[in-house]
Amino acid sequence: MNKLRNAGIIGTGSCLPDKIVTNRDMEKIVDTTDEWINTRTGISERRMTDENTATSDLATVAARRALENAGLSPEEIDLILVATVTPDVMFPSTACIVQDNIGAINAAAFDLEAACSGFLYGLAVAENFIKTGYYRNIMVIGAEALTKIIDFTDRNTCVLFGDGAGAAIVSEVPEGYGILSTYIGADGKGGKLLTVPAGGSRIPSSVESVQNRLHYVKMDGKEVFKFAVKIMGDAAEKALEKCGLDKEDIDFLIPHQANRRIIDASVKRLKMPNEKVYINLDKYGNMSSASVAVAIDEASRKGLLKDGDTIVLVGFGGGLTWGSAVLKWKSIGRN
Repeated sequence: MNKLRNAGIIGTGSCLPDKIVTNRDMEKIVDTTDEWINTRTGISERRMTDENTATSDLATVAARRALENAGLSPEEIDLILVATVTPDVMFPSTACIVQDNIGAINAAAFDLEAACSGFLYGLAVAENFIKTGYYRNIMVIGAEALTKIIDFTDRNTCVLFGDGAGAAIVSEVPEGYGILSTYIGADGKGGKLLTVPAGGSRIPSSVESVQNRLHYVKMDGKEVFKFAVKIMGDAAEKALEKCGLDKEDIDFLIPHQANRRIIDASVKRLKMPNEKVYINLDKYGNMSSASVAVAIDEASRKGLLKDGDTIVLVGFGGGLTWGSAVLKWKSIGRN
């Protein structure tokens, strides 16, 4: 039996739209206040795409930056995996569009949909392809244009979400480094707690579905909050257990950026000092599958992630889904 390879992240990139929408701007759109949003979520502003920018546009820029960061050419990518709930179209996949945009002519390509857990699901898939030797270089992208499916008359959801994309290249890394474990899960019983009801085969697009605003995000905020507070800590501990580590071994935590109170609860459970937790929620809001991906890129480029650090990534999302990963960081090919 062939020895399994060590899979890890060797390059990252991200892309945020230029347009910044502050809480003060939101006050002009919907019945809310800067204080109300900040107190309940920790969000001060978010990024918004313009009418001509789609998810694939953000993903393409993030992908090119990740390639540059890793020192790879597009032709060296074997697989492109895009996690998104806001694809450009039903098909072709956003991954195929990105493949064409960047010239990754040797890559297979497909989309993965696990809502805000999507990037972590993607890392789990990529890890196993690399470990077995099936592929050498995999591009995992989390990308969203969420503001295009937000109901700006619903103050409970419209203040939460933003647009962005993050990419990571997963490849073989030296022994002792890379992805030590991944843990993903789902509970479909909670699917209706966070959903876009129309646009699929259950409720096809129609004049009636549009008039009833069924193509926008619907969320039971209280129930999602209760689920998230529990599952974030559970998922992180499960991933640590799988690789024989404990929460005391964590050097840096990168959580899904959904709500500051959810993050704070997870930090308390994992006994992490605030300076070892990366938070950009205040600047970008909840970017769903792009959240963790953008945070990794920012933390890496700021030099916050050191060689040999034990990094924990954790998130939750619609489905309901959850995911986590433990990495031993190695700064290969970074700039």
